[in-house]
Amino acid sequence: MSDVTDPPQLDPRNVSEPLRIALGDRYLTYALSTIMHRALPDARDGLKPVHRRILYAMRELRLSSTGGFRKSAKISGDVMGNYHPHGDAAIYDAMARLAQDFNVRYPLVDGQGNFGNIDGDNPAASRYTEARMTAVAEAMLEGLNENAVDFRENYDGTLTEPVVLPAQFPNLLANGSSGIAVGMATNIPPHNITELVDACIHLIKFPNAGDDKLLDFVPGPDFPTGGIIVEPAENIANAYRTGKGGFRLRCRYEVEDLGRGVWQIVVTEIPYQVQKSKLIEKIAELIQLKKIPILADVRDESAEDIRLILEPRSKNVDPEVLMGMLYRSSDLEVRFSLNMNVLIDGLTPKVCSMKEVLRAFLDHRREVLQRRSAHRMEKIDHRLEVLEGFIVAFLNLDRVIDIIRYDEDPKAALMAEDWGKKHVRAMDEADYVPPAPTTENSLSEVQADAILNMRLRSLRRLEEMELLREQSELMEERAGLEDLLDNETLQWDSIIDQLRATKKQFGKDWTLDGKNIGKRRTTFAEAGEIEEVPLEAMIDREPITVVCSEMGWIRAMTGHIDLNRELKFKDGDGPRFIFHAETTDRLLVFGSNGRFYTLSAATLPGGRGMGEPLRLMVDLPNDVQIVDIFIHKAGRKLLVASSAGDGFVVPEDEVLAQTRSGKQVLNVRGDVKAMICAPIAGDTVAVVGENRKVLVFGLDELPEMARGKGVRLQKYKDGGMSDATTFMRADGLSWHDPAGRTRTEADLTEWTGKRASAGRMAPRGFPRDNRFG
Repeated sequence: MSDVTDPPQLDPRNVSEPLRIALGDRYLTYALSTIMHRALPDARDGLKPVHRRILYAMRELRLSSTGGFRKSAKISGDVMGNYHPHGDAAIYDAMARLAQDFNVRYPLVDGQGNFGNIDGDNPAASRYTEARMTAVAEAMLEGLNENAVDFRENYDGTLTEPVVLPAQFPNLLANGSSGIAVGMATNIPPHNITELVDACIHLIKFPNAGDDKLLDFVPGPDFPTGGIIVEPAENIANAYRTGKGGFRLRCRYEVEDLGRGVWQIVVTEIPYQVQKSKLIEKIAELIQLKKIPILADVRDESAEDIRLILEPRSKNVDPEVLMGMLYRSSDLEVRFSLNMNVLIDGLTPKVCSMKEVLRAFLDHRREVLQRRSAHRMEKIDHRLEVLEGFIVAFLNLDRVIDIIRYDEDPKAALMAEDWGKKHVRAMDEADYVPPAPTTENSLSEVQADAILNMRLRSLRRLEEMELLREQSELMEERAGLEDLLDNETLQWDSIIDQLRATKKQFGKDWTLDGKNIGKRRTTFAEAGEIEEVPLEAMIDREPITVVCSEMGWIRAMTGHIDLNRELKFKDGDGPRFIFHAETTDRLLVFGSNGRFYTLSAATLPGGRGMGEPLRLMVDLPNDVQIVDIFIHKAGRKLLVASSAGDGFVVPEDEVLAQTRSGKQVLNVRGDVKAMICAPIAGDTVAVVGENRKVLVFGLDELPEMARGKGVRLQKYKDGGMSDATTFMRADGLSWHDPAGRTRTEADLTEWTGKRASAGRMAPRGFPRDNRFG
């Protein structure tokens, strides 16, 4: 008998599909999930799902604004376990942000403990902090028990959660939102509730009002950190009209007089979403790199309020000029982008104008009003039915007592009795006559249950009067609700009343813990023209001595020292360039690759140490040697030449580089290197080669160029060029002999020739190093 069994017969199924379709379908599913359930807020309540679930979970935990606090770990745990199956860290971060008054204009969470700060420090762990809802969050949730919105099952079908919150005020614009989805993003700044409510009321009264008219009520964002918006009004209007744009936001500062003409700048408000610690680091870096030489120091004196001190280097500095430079170089001025991309009805992403966003909110409020009114009518109808049964019971109290006392099934008997006829009180159980079944003047099951559940002490005469009064009031309220549901004008009037109540509660006079929360914090101003001040004009003119070693370490020593003085260098290093300069000078560095680099003398490191490598200040490759360093003089011309003997004349103004990478002037290839950079100091050029042959020719034979290889200066059979210089022919050619004496050759007829000639052997006594000196 064989142990081998036949394989089971499986039904053939085609489970393959093209990779392009498979990837496309799955990526589309992921993209839609990200857009609708994670990154974009709902236009109706302005919340993303995680924020909505946090508030709903806090409501379920009964964390009211006047109640006690609960551990954040408990809250984030309930949110994760019941509604939001994602990481607890992400949930806690989202909740912490709702509690940060520097991030959210109207905080929805009241935090107790360390919830982070404007310096960028993270909140404490969730086990250490506690939280509860704010009054604003309660206003967002009001009406949930009154069928104001739809509910859906949570992720595992065991609980339900609201699809959207009722939202008493336009939270989307009040607190703003930001998020990045797949292929789209949103970024909405916060605004002032008072202004938003006024705009909503105007839009209700004038449905055809345009976005420009709404700007009369909402002139722009109102950031929780304050600041000054300097964006032109037409740009703001266009941003709100199209849903896309931006706002230039500056810090708020004041000039503090310290006496005797000395002053300092005090920054009291910084732009929105700028971390104070990083801002100070950036300004300190600008001071260290001497990019703003008129700024001497920055320090942080903040306590509960922001107080950044900016000290000028001189009291003669114009404060506006200093701030203008800081605006350009630091985050004391930022641009906040507007991209009003939201979910309309929770389903469709759309870039909306301000009017469309407010209209979506108002339509939502009308739907909430209708649903709450309908729900209230259902409650009233139920209560009226119960009251009608109570009144019947009071009018026939003896018969009700007999039925309850003697009947085997009191509920059925109460429902079967005809309460329109008179009844005789039974003296005992034998006298009791059960009711005959009838459909006239009978009680409903609801009424029978209510009578049976009524307490004995409610059988007072006073209670009967209370029931009649309550019935009258409820019927009057029901009539009003019917009129409301049938009349659109009454509905909008009711919404206006609700908005005005919200404005009164959270408007400009709203104070919390002694601090005014409701008034506008961000103001508007014109940017103005910032005067362009050249860097040299802001640098104090002071004498320095520039020292550069053979290994390329450069420094600036204070004052004009003796150039022959012995200086300290690193081991194995020594002096190469040393000359006097001033802090306002610009230095030109010529490399063997033919590029010129520009340095500001004011930015050179001090002379107390060994300096810093020049290659860290400019992008000078390691294999490139420094040919020369000298002070730039406007209008001067230079003679540049390569080791191959090619060169030309270049205006010095043309070699100034604006970037670290320098400016290519002399083109060299292969083993050829840039070798000569000499200021033009005459009408004649003298060239000497490695073969000790000297050639003299007129300067007019050399072209003047801004960049290139140049023309041949001297012809070489072997070797290359050794040195070149310019001089006045009338003064003769001078050089230093080996003994240190200066020799001058006046008659140069023997060495004079055409450019690119071979030349003649050097005069007697010419230096052995083939250099003119």
